Amino acid sequence: MHMKVIQWSVWALLLWPQHLTASTPLDCRDDQDSLSRCTSISQEKLLDRVIHHAELIYRVSEELCSLFEELFIPFPFRLQSNQAAYACITKALPIPSSKSEIQQLSDKWLLHSVLMLVQSWIEPLVYLQMTMERYDHTPDMLLNKTKWVSEKLISLEQGVVVLIKKMLDESTLATVYSDQSVLQNDVQPEVLESVMRDYTLLSCFKKDAHKMETFLKLLKCRQTDKYNCA
Repeated sequence: MHMKVIQWSVWALLLWPQHLTASTPLDCRDDQDSLSRCTSISQEKLLDRVIHHAELIYRVSEELCSLFEELFIPFPFRLQSNQAAYACITKALPIPSSKSEIQQLSDKWLLHSVLMLVQSWIEPLVYLQMTMERYDHTPDMLLNKTKWVSEKLISLEQGVVVLIKKMLDESTLATVYSDQSVLQNDVQPEVLESVMRDYTLLSCFKKDAHKMETFLKLLKCRQTDKYNCA
């Protein structure tokens, strides 16, 4: 196990800087100057930046899952996690999953759906960082990737909020529909239970990150070719 951690760390250190250089900051933080920079760019450019952020988040979430699997998850348990979609913390979100239903969503609901997904994952990703820090021999690259995704998710939230104001001329919904029971930490779970719970969180987040990217790209398509967006 320890040798595997070292090998993954070396591999990840070679690839990780590419994500940092490829990422374009949204500059939509709470401070007034950054927010003004974000609102000053065109709606089209802002949507492109938001999509780029979502693409990066999904790509890194895939790498996180793969790295976590290689380090901590025996193969039979990976199959179990793939069958545990019902355990995802966003299962209560009023967001359709089928392609036909997604196509019927309005632009407004696409944007608000992305915002709900983003907001529902901010706290769980912080929790995930804390639990992984308690593992033995957790490589820094795994922790750094999780922290990077967590920070980019907040940036994505801020970009979507401004995008909603630009495109819909309205305030955003503040309600977050998610099952936070998985985050209860009164009793420390057994090691295997904790690892499997974190793996389920990562798997669910990867699936939701793909939804965010898909919804935003559908929205972009509708801006340019409304009648040919499959």
